[in-house]
Amino acid sequence: MLLIEIFVPRGALSEEEQEALGHRAIDRLMVEDDSHAMDIINAQRAITQVLVHEPSTWVLGQRPTADPANPPRYLVRVTVPASWRKEMSSHVVEILTDVLAETERAAGRDPERVRREPHAVLLVDGISEGGIGIHGNAMSSLDLTELVSRPYRDNTSIHPAPEPPQGKLIDPICGMSVDLNASTLTLVHEGTLYGFCHGLCRRAFADEHGVPLSN
Repeated sequence: MLLIEIFVPRGALSEEEQEALGHRAIDRLMVEDDSHAMDIINAQRAITQVLVHEPSTWVLGQRPTADPANPPRYLVRVTVPASWRKEMSSHVVEILTDVLAETERAAGRDPERVRREPHAVLLVDGISEGGIGIHGNAMSSLDLTELVSRPYRDNTSIHPAPEPPQGKLIDPICGMSVDLNASTLTLVHEGTLYGFCHGLCRRAFADEHGVPLSN
């Protein structure tokens, strides 16, 4: 995740509720579980930002005209690299809808409004290759993969990751546990089989070690 923008009607949420909403969004999307190494999660959090907007004008298309603040409306725009968008969309929409429902529940309102009626619209936008700049440089999806995975890769070069459970492999780029089956993305390097959660991790490993992707 790079940018999460949440639009709410003016006055619908207090400053404290807006801040809690932002923290809740990051914490739920960057969950600290066994899916990725903590080094990866911390690196992702470092480049993730949440902005909560209160537009001065909010016009709803429904008839008769509705008050956008009763019940609160949400428009959420999530910006990610274009190559990640399709794979991430379902997960992001599900998680952030839950986050909005929790925000409604915490405010004493019906949390199911965001699922029962079109009160929460979520847009997942993909930024084209080279359209993201960090450290003063335009970055591709592969560059971002390198950026967020570098702390984990440097750490495991000193302290190797533990052996995975039977039937699983640990992605050497992001530390994610992947099932070993016919559809798993793999590469062999110096006699060792490696598995990958995503083609970008596989490509990053191949580039670093000079392994042909046809391997």
